[in-house]
Amino acid sequence: MAALAAVGALVAPLLLAGCGGEADEDQAAAMGAQSVPSVGRAELERGGTVRWAVDALPTTLNTFQPDADRVTDQVAGAVLPMLFTVDATGRPQLNTDYLSSAEITEREPKQTVVYTLNPDATWSDGEKIGVEDFVAQWQALRGENEDFRPARNAGYERVENVRKGPEPGQVEVVFAQPYADWRALFTPLYPRSLTTDAKRFNEGSRTELPVSGGPFTLAKVDEKAATITLERNDRWWGDPALLDSLELVAVERDERRAALAAGTLDVAEIAPADAEGLAPAHGGPPAADDKPAADDAEGMNGLAVHRAYDAAYTQLALNGTSGPLADERVRWAIARAVDRAELAEDVHTPAGLPVKPLGSHLRMLGQDGYRDNSDALGESGAESAAELLDEAGWQQPAGPAAEDGKPGAAVAAPLGAGWPAAEQRAALLRQAAGAQRAQGLDEPADATEADAAAAAAEAEELADRAATPVRTRDGAELRLRFVLPDGPGAEQLRDVAGRIGGMLATVGIRVDYETVAADAFFADHIQPGDFDLTLYSWPATAYPATDARPLFAKPRPAPGGELTVEQNYTRVGTDYIDQLLDQAAGELDEEEQEELLNKADAHIWAAAGSVPLYQRPQLVAARETLSGAGAYGLATPRYQDIGYRSATR
Repeated sequence: MAALAAVGALVAPLLLAGCGGEADEDQAAAMGAQSVPSVGRAELERGGTVRWAVDALPTTLNTFQPDADRVTDQVAGAVLPMLFTVDATGRPQLNTDYLSSAEITEREPKQTVVYTLNPDATWSDGEKIGVEDFVAQWQALRGENEDFRPARNAGYERVENVRKGPEPGQVEVVFAQPYADWRALFTPLYPRSLTTDAKRFNEGSRTELPVSGGPFTLAKVDEKAATITLERNDRWWGDPALLDSLELVAVERDERRAALAAGTLDVAEIAPADAEGLAPAHGGPPAADDKPAADDAEGMNGLAVHRAYDAAYTQLALNGTSGPLADERVRWAIARAVDRAELAEDVHTPAGLPVKPLGSHLRMLGQDGYRDNSDALGESGAESAAELLDEAGWQQPAGPAAEDGKPGAAVAAPLGAGWPAAEQRAALLRQAAGAQRAQGLDEPADATEADAAAAAAEAEELADRAATPVRTRDGAELRLRFVLPDGPGAEQLRDVAGRIGGMLATVGIRVDYETVAADAFFADHIQPGDFDLTLYSWPATAYPATDARPLFAKPRPAPGGELTVEQNYTRVGTDYIDQLLDQAAGELDEEEQEELLNKADAHIWAAAGSVPLYQRPQLVAARETLSGAGAYGLATPRYQDIGYRSATR
């Protein structure tokens, strides 16, 4: 899994809004879990190339480095050994291409795990995959050799020894401390040629993977053409890759629909607006407002859109370092004032997905072990939020907003980013409806006018909210900086931020929006804590005790007076949360571990530094003749099974 730091620009099933009953929840989960066309390999052709759009070429091919990203993971998943994969419910599964078995053989006096390797598992240079590769990766990632610079050493620091197992073809791992997430280790597994030498690990692995242990090999990284080419690994011992090659091509999101129509892309994640006119994928959830498939003149015939919940969630982050947000009562008030169900509807409905806000920081809806712990925040709503702000000393002046805007007076809150967007949308839709009527298209015009009326009502609601006087304390207004990235890829975030600003305005909180360059958003603003409020995403994980620990760790003083925040950029944490996550990481009983994780999640909600809003939608357009490629949800893709349907079948 790529380092969690690489997220800012980042499925699990969600439940239908308003549904009452476990059966309805299960149905919604099934609809949103994944949408991947799949036919038997015997019905697919051998050969061909798939051109797959990505946001950008990765800056490193080493998933254990701080700037690893989603594309780093994608390359690793096709090229390197993945000892455990993840299924659609987010549970780790043994990958029999590499392992015959992997199990805990002893718990006392020390936890011991024995891996039995597939005897056919071989690197593309002819070397056997073996204990030497395990030892080298452990030594590189355990944190004791400062020459190696991994993002972190999660799990590897708990290992005491790695050695040959009791039988031929076995690897034995002995732990100094119990480790529940042991299945997360050695996935991906790098060849020892890259992990025994610090320079090759730190620098060489950023640009090269000379040896493969997966169904594909890394053939070429072409910076000029913005393309990574993967080719079939002829030394692969498992089911051979059906494709000759897989090309990962960097294409801007607003250019993908045209590239799909032109035939220069075969698979691409797209925005809901770009999905209009595409045929819905068979077996996936249909959009609530699916429009007829595009006519052939547009070049979109032969494409289908797959809809699922992405393996990532968007959160509202509150910087608790100083100012009003250092007071937990103000953070609680904001968290209670934000209508998460409304925001989830705004995001999921246009994507054609079931609607439900996320209720956990540690598990996705529909993921094995999920529990909604959001009630730890207390009663939600504007009234409860207003009471907390009163208690914190932030008073809301009575009467109309003052014209002079002096401190201490009632000052009108800004309309926020959502109001102009809604008003502009209403105007454009009215224009479109007029054009449709002029062409005699009365039925589509009626539908467009209804959309225009809804947008106008939204704009009016936001304007009404914005008229609420701003709270003050000791002559200062309750104003917060909401920092957001620019660019077309962050349009949805900015719309959501506008809606949040309107919600906070109803309780007297003024939001000042600041849009910054997308490529500097994380490094220059989120990581150093240069924000009051912001929105960004974290990836889902099958190993929350390990992967969530740095996201919610209590900041600790470092030499020189600075704080060590790990990846907790809200800088809100407690000793007890740290203790619960540490205990969960070492608890080998699954039921006991789940209880610890849910306790930790409840306390993270109560700390109110991070407010999960919704799981991101994932809409993937792909050729209808293509099998094995779509919206995967939480599941690990099987790249060797991606192929084109045979023309003779």
